[in-house]
Amino acid sequence: MDIQNPFPRGNIIGVHVSAINMNDALEAFQLWISARQPHYVCVTPAFSVLEGHDDPDLRRIYNFSGLTTPDGIPVTMILRWKGFKNVTRVYGPDLMLAACERSLTTGWRHYFYGGSPTVVVELAKKLQAQFTGLQITGIESPPFRPLSPAEEEESVKRIRAALPDIVWVGVGAPRQDKWMFTHLEQLAVPVLVGVGAAFDFLSGSKPQAPVWMQRNGLEWLFRLVIEPRRLWRRYLLGNPRFLWLVFLQAIGVIKFD
Repeated sequence: MDIQNPFPRGNIIGVHVSAINMNDALEAFQLWISARQPHYVCVTPAFSVLEGHDDPDLRRIYNFSGLTTPDGIPVTMILRWKGFKNVTRVYGPDLMLAACERSLTTGWRHYFYGGSPTVVVELAKKLQAQFTGLQITGIESPPFRPLSPAEEEESVKRIRAALPDIVWVGVGAPRQDKWMFTHLEQLAVPVLVGVGAAFDFLSGSKPQAPVWMQRNGLEWLFRLVIEPRRLWRRYLLGNPRFLWLVFLQAIGVIKFD
């Protein structure tokens, strides 16, 4: 097994998405933590794949990650269509919960970077209540603006001093993906995971789509109804364009390296 990229990937409009399921992701975490080798994980629904298609720098970040997970039913179904039969959705909030549960036997140590001060505190409280004995070595709520070099340096020092095995990064995509890529070597943490809105969902600050909507690929509709001003462009314009590009790739009209 290649320690850098232990699982095969499917090319979806130029973004190489890991053909994995939840257990595969956790096994990769175990591999990297045991080896003490730093890796980052990008959680990628369809709109993130589309952003990667449009932005070569972001596409490079996705394609050189330890894992770029299929977060979304459309992405999962496309990978299955490409022949990866064991793929299931690896959704940010579910991945966090699964890793916390696994930590009770492995002893993995966690650091939470992202969200508002209220959100990250509530997130840590709820996870420790749900998973008795969970080791949280630090929480941090960065400001909603670019950090100065001095602030970045201090943040890196705090995280390194906390000695986590996993840093959960919830500052929104693609900002979190770029942050992980930039700080990977400085932090020297085995696993960095960008989980987007998982901080809000698991802390209870934002409602999460019912399970039946998630399983049927309708989470985007739930989120659109909840936050129409912020998300209408992403879903009403982005989703059709994503599917059109996938179709053009499937019939060979356009090709991606």
